[in-house]
Amino acid sequence: MPLKESEAIVLRTYPFRESDLLVTLFTRLEGKVRGVARAAKKSRRRFGGALEPLTHVKLTYEDRERNELVRLDACEVLQSPLTSEVNYPRAVALGHLAEVLDELLPDREANDTVFRLAVSVLAQLRGDSLLLPVTYFELWMARLMGYLPDLSECLACGRTLNGSRAYFHVLADGLMCPEHKRLASSEISPESRKLAAHMLRAPLSACSFPDTTNSAADLRKFLLQTLERNIDKKLVTRAMLEKLTL
Repeated sequence: MPLKESEAIVLRTYPFRESDLLVTLFTRLEGKVRGVARAAKKSRRRFGGALEPLTHVKLTYEDRERNELVRLDACEVLQSPLTSEVNYPRAVALGHLAEVLDELLPDREANDTVFRLAVSVLAQLRGDSLLLPVTYFELWMARLMGYLPDLSECLACGRTLNGSRAYFHVLADGLMCPEHKRLASSEISPESRKLAAHMLRAPLSACSFPDTTNSAADLRKFLLQTLERNIDKKLVTRAMLEKLTL
């Protein structure tokens, strides 16, 4: 069977048998696939650092019919997170991207738009400016997965929110005006809604906000609640991410 080639992003690796690694990858050709890297723990010469999570690679693999796992043949690094310092905040941000992609994407379903989004955000996760690319990524993942509600009107009465106060609730599928907000709702500021609208129109490189611990925290809380409600699962990295932005 001929080998397949595709760009891919490494999401997770797990020990498998004595010297193999089980690898989850988001490929541009076929979406999310799982494969085995033979003897990857015994000899690093074949794969080197190409199997580190969130590495963007050119992947060559064998995909046999009726076999759930592909066999990784070779990986060429195109972009690696290890080319700059990986401190704890950056490790959390990278781990968050990997978890969101792994949890939201179905197996064997190509999505070129999500792939390009992931590559562009990874390129921006450098230095200390982490909140902006993480927020942009969460917003666009919610939109591309079909989870993002209309942020300009109340879900209960349809009233246009514009610059007025707006609220969200963990069990609600959108924003609410003051009259229809639920108990224990959280407020999302007009500034955060304006930022979200701008992010949905512009590339990440054209977006900015003061990179402080409180920047768009309400927007991120809303987006994370939206993602978790739709996948019916808590994201492990959410608590770690929120501790970085207290």
